[in-house]
Amino acid sequence: MQRTPASTSTVALRGAALTMLDDPFTVGDEAAMRYEADALVVIEDGRIAAFGDYRTLAPDLPEGVPVTHHRDALIVPGFIDAHVHYPQTQIIGAGGKRLIDWLNQYTFAAEQQFADREHADLVAEIFLDACLSHGTTTASVYCTVHPQSVDAFFTAAEARGLRMNAGKTLMDRHAPAALLDTAQSGYDESRALIERWRGRGRLGYTVTPRFAITSTPEQLELAGTLLAENPDAWCQTHISEQRDEVAWIAELFPSRLDYLDVYDHYGLLGPRTLLGHGILLTEREWQRCHDSGTSIVHCPTSNAFLGSGLFDWSMAKKPDRPVSVALATDVGGGTTLSMLATMAAAHQIAQLGGHALSAAKSFYLATRGSAKALQLDDRIGSIAPGLEADLVVLDLAHSPLTRLRMKHCQTIDEVLFMLMTMGDDRAIREVYITGAPLSLGARQASQSDLVVA
Repeated sequence: MQRTPASTSTVALRGAALTMLDDPFTVGDEAAMRYEADALVVIEDGRIAAFGDYRTLAPDLPEGVPVTHHRDALIVPGFIDAHVHYPQTQIIGAGGKRLIDWLNQYTFAAEQQFADREHADLVAEIFLDACLSHGTTTASVYCTVHPQSVDAFFTAAEARGLRMNAGKTLMDRHAPAALLDTAQSGYDESRALIERWRGRGRLGYTVTPRFAITSTPEQLELAGTLLAENPDAWCQTHISEQRDEVAWIAELFPSRLDYLDVYDHYGLLGPRTLLGHGILLTEREWQRCHDSGTSIVHCPTSNAFLGSGLFDWSMAKKPDRPVSVALATDVGGGTTLSMLATMAAAHQIAQLGGHALSAAKSFYLATRGSAKALQLDDRIGSIAPGLEADLVVLDLAHSPLTRLRMKHCQTIDEVLFMLMTMGDDRAIREVYITGAPLSLGARQASQSDLVVA
């Protein structure tokens, strides 16, 4: 068979590959998962052109296409972190406090430094390099109240060609004066950022009230106005993380039915809304999330580190009203930017709550599931023709222990469990952004680069 010449932008990857075809919480693990022991992934102009068995597809590969063969590895979609605070990168592991005290002692002090654009630029660079070194290719990111913190983040993300969502935090009460905007200034600054960044690269804007405690009713109302005026925008905030937080919400909004009803009242729910945590939601709130298409973002390492509680999978995936769930690191309440470690933590949290969270479900949450929660599953989150070629190559023998463990893995399920329970940044052999391999050598900052609070 005569093969046509290759496009200069066509590349191909060979190796074992795994992707999720559907939701394993609904259809079961086996039906949801596609595993090819010897796969070929063909990439043209940054998108996946073909995916399947190597022997079947190789004869049709255009002449001259370079094929990179990843042996002893597993090709998967790039990981998606659905809730993370890039300004908190510098306070990972700052502990000993519950949520409100932790915010006051650590977070608010760190975030005041982002009034300095140079500092914001530096941390954005370090954060994105760290994400990529852990195989995270997309995230839903909280910036600070300062518009320049958003500009710094988007500038760094755009330079790397990343698909990233982010937004300026809205916060007009119950925080240090240096971190407060007003209802009107928060609206005006957010609107200007949307206009400045809309349509640039692979970036998306997210309307970001921190949580209802730090936003007045007037600010929440204008956040809802922003969403109504910009239907291509997303919304992210926090909900029901700890009991004292929920009690404070009841005091601040006595006329509302519950915590979720505060956001609902101001038009902040919907298929493009992601609510972090959701540990203490009531049945009414779960039902309303289901009805509105709102997603809950599970943040297991943060929930454990801050003593928030156990995520209730039986409530989240109740058969008659399942709710969309994404997975996230929630750095810096979370203790790692690794989605592999976050998958392991999600499994452990589920075990403590009496629920089985399989490896297939964990990988779904970190890829297609989070893409679906972000309404981006038509672009990323799976290995399928037409999707953007953000891919990660996981090294199955990245340490002596994993090399030994692999010799005793009998199924792909065991391989996935090994990766998520034993994997770290050494497991990330290669990252592809729209088909282009990245150098994973992250910039090393000296202590003098960072402003110490």
